[in-house]
Amino acid sequence: MLKWALIVFLALVAIVIVVAVIGALLPKGHRASRTATLAAPPAVVFGVITDFARGPEWRRDVTHVDVADGDGTGRMIREHGSHGVVPYRVEEFDPPSRLVMRIADPSLPYGGAWTYELRPEGTGTSLTITEAGEVYNPIFRFMQKVFFSPYASIDAYIEDLRKKLSS
Repeated sequence: MLKWALIVFLALVAIVIVVAVIGALLPKGHRASRTATLAAPPAVVFGVITDFARGPEWRRDVTHVDVADGDGTGRMIREHGSHGVVPYRVEEFDPPSRLVMRIADPSLPYGGAWTYELRPEGTGTSLTITEAGEVYNPIFRFMQKVFFSPYASIDAYIEDLRKKLSS
């Protein structure tokens, strides 16, 4: 019995080592981008996106948002939700066409920026969201590559935004 327990333990250790080595060989950075057409003008869409405190009303993955005083560039936003607490710094704030937010906590196992680009599309808006992310932990990098879509967060955000704009 002890022999089998040792074999199972060593097999699990070997799997973790292989996953870590593969993850270390994968690039830290990734880029994912989606474009959607929304049935509202850019000023309205930009207003919803940048009304950070009201995000929990329409975003399924956010339960609470702390917004630091001030408007525009440099503003700090702390989102509480399914991914824990994630602080963002507003790097670019150009209403109603561009917003760039960067994760502002270097101790997290991931980082990067989200860029929102809005342009008129008929009576609506063409919104492109680009995630330029980094995953620092090689085991998490492996997990992200094998088990998770790099587009999942963007797709959920766009779906929630569509619902908000149609309500």
